[in-house]
Amino acid sequence: MPEEGVPLTPHEKLLSTDEILSLAKLFVSQGVTKIRLTGGEPTVRPDLIDIIQGLNELKSNGLQNIGITTNGIALKRKLPALYKAGLDSLNISLDTMDRHMFEIMTRRKGFDNVLASIQQATELGFKSVKINSVVMRGTNDDQILNFVAFTQKNPVNVRFIEYMPFDGNRWNKDKLVPYRELLDRIESRYGRMEKLMDDPNDTTKAYKVPGYQGKIGFITSMTNHFCGTCNRLRITADGSIKVCLFGSTEVSLRDMMRQGYSDEDLLYYIGAAVRKKKKQHAGMLELAARKNRPMILIGG
Repeated sequence: MPEEGVPLTPHEKLLSTDEILSLAKLFVSQGVTKIRLTGGEPTVRPDLIDIIQGLNELKSNGLQNIGITTNGIALKRKLPALYKAGLDSLNISLDTMDRHMFEIMTRRKGFDNVLASIQQATELGFKSVKINSVVMRGTNDDQILNFVAFTQKNPVNVRFIEYMPFDGNRWNKDKLVPYRELLDRIESRYGRMEKLMDDPNDTTKAYKVPGYQGKIGFITSMTNHFCGTCNRLRITADGSIKVCLFGSTEVSLRDMMRQGYSDEDLLYYIGAAVRKKKKQHAGMLELAARKNRPMILIGG
């Protein structure tokens, strides 16, 4: 979130419950097996449970996994209902294990709520509980060992994300901590890490401390991109398709749906967007100079 915030999207410009489920059904019919709701912040939508229940009905059509990405602050009281509705996996954004630093970075209280949400999620038995931590030199890079220690007794997957340029986040290359440096720091404290098998289309390089319940991973978009194996598509909360996180080109599926386009029409334009996806994203300095949405308006 940019420090100055972002304008709230008018309700009528957001995808409705039915529009989300209609698009989900269309994508599942084409072989999509995982859907993750990101945001903004999905837990502020009053229809979140209805959306999860609707997505759960698509499991008979081939959908295998339903997830959300959330800041975790208002999550705990909703977790039992989300689990019952069919939610499989959670990604919780948390950049520090220090309460004071949390309040500085997020400009709000809620650290204890986030930790309580993580604890309850592991107890409920979700298939996957991940912590997403964006690492910035001089801000929170001193926290990485605390996150690794957290995996000793907690069956979570902590993913360290290289700092990426988006509108409003004041990115500069000096704040970027390459994943190799992070791994070296961790191994200097914990010794040789156990390398885990990465899934063919995974965005994470996975490791663990031998004997620990949880694991860690590195999302290396800046220093070791994975564009060639990335199979993600993003639909923004206001209904635009993005074939690359860093791409500024968008196609509004919302507008097409509201203008009465058929499923066949939508698939044509989705296919056209995918075919135009570039082999890899630009270098970090070029990305920093490009215009793109703030991350909160894309969904991570």
